[in-house]
Amino acid sequence: MRIFSWPIRVYYEDTDAGGVVFYANYLKFFERARTEMLRDSGFEQDQLLKEQGVIFVVRSVQVDYLKPAQFNDQIVATATVIQMKKTSFVFKQEVLRGEQLLCKGEVVIVCVDAETMRPKAVPQAILEKL
Repeated sequence: MRIFSWPIRVYYEDTDAGGVVFYANYLKFFERARTEMLRDSGFEQDQLLKEQGVIFVVRSVQVDYLKPAQFNDQIVATATVIQMKKTSFVFKQEVLRGEQLLCKGEVVIVCVDAETMRPKAVPQAILEKL
């Protein structure tokens, strides 16, 4: 399994009044890691829409918040495909500060037809690359 890592600096806008990362922003960090993993594999989501008529949507998310990230921290968001099916992926995702695990989760992503919003087979080239 390939573990993809994406570095992130925590900005003031990512935090709440207490100076810690607002819980929903971890989902944004997960999204960035998945997007950059696709890009690193040679796939741009706007091109997939234009050329193949597919988009990826989140079906479900399970998240455990373990320790807070704070303003100006340098963190890393990871994405690992742990299961692939005909129309979906399951990602294991983590946010770390150094070796310290801050947040972990599983995200189910479904490939859908952009016009009908119904499940559609993941393009073969993506399945082969990931």
